[in-house]
Amino acid sequence: MKRVEYPAAIRALIAELKRMPGIGPRSAERIALWMVQARDARPRDIAAAVTAVCEHVHACPQCGFFTTEPLCEFCAAPDRDNALLCVVEQPTDILPLERTGVFRGRYHALGGRISPLDHIGPDDLRIASLIARVQDSRFSEVILALGTDVEGDATANYIAELLQPFPVTVSRIAQGLPAGGGLEHADELTLNRALAGRTRHGKVS
Repeated sequence: MKRVEYPAAIRALIAELKRMPGIGPRSAERIALWMVQARDARPRDIAAAVTAVCEHVHACPQCGFFTTEPLCEFCAAPDRDNALLCVVEQPTDILPLERTGVFRGRYHALGGRISPLDHIGPDDLRIASLIARVQDSRFSEVILALGTDVEGDATANYIAELLQPFPVTVSRIAQGLPAGGGLEHADELTLNRALAGRTRHGKVS
């Protein structure tokens, strides 16, 4: 007996939704059917929003955050502190720090962290552009807001070593962050205390 399936268009939508992180087969099917059946689903608006993001949003060439302009709002803002540079792993780590209201300097997203097991080395990250920014700018302090796990420590140590020839203080936030955790797991109060209590970075043994 032939198995009855959804029409090809719905199957194709389910297949695409399953590619998204955190969405399994059941969730993909529910979302697809919601788009087809719900009166307020507005699938054309969803499609238009996705298309607009794909066509217009890109990484800021300076810090790596998301923008539709030549530079993101953080890099384009003239009133930020040009003496402070906060280095994070991912562009998504910038907003949690910004929402604390404590940091008003510049940002630099690496695009990940050094992880030999995942075949991610220094050349796969935005480390060269970070060094170039420090060399060409007047930063007096570079704050490493990286995760406190093994990969975060390795990345922090590597960057701190590269920055030794430059006249900048290298510090790292750690106070209040959960062991082995990243910025995405910390609330605003924790990040506030972590920024305020940052210490000069020393090589992790």
